[in-house]
Amino acid sequence: MFIEVLKSKIHRVKITEAELHYVGSITIDEDLMDAANLMENEKVQIVNINNGERLETYVIKGVRGSGQICLNGPAARKAQVGDVIIIISYCSIDQSEVKSHNPVVIFPDEKNRLGS
Repeated sequence: MFIEVLKSKIHRVKITEAELHYVGSITIDEDLMDAANLMENEKVQIVNINNGERLETYVIKGVRGSGQICLNGPAARKAQVGDVIIIISYCSIDQSEVKSHNPVVIFPDEKNRLGS
């Protein structure tokens, strides 16, 4: 049997942009994507700490080292610049692998950058 478990999490980053007139998705700084093991076009869940909104979308690469976190398209109505969010991805694994599974969780600083 397969179950869905946490794969990756970017914990507490700030929205830097919201682009309503865009096709859709969330743009994430490529450094954060790499650190959290997120792939371009991967489905993610966004949880807004400021207003409780939850949504699903997909990832597109942002400028490396920029700290960019931009909600695009209709999702832009679910958050404002400065809101703090959590970005979560999941994967399906065999139930027998659950105890050995280690998700990737990163904690960027207040400027959406990784600590050195």
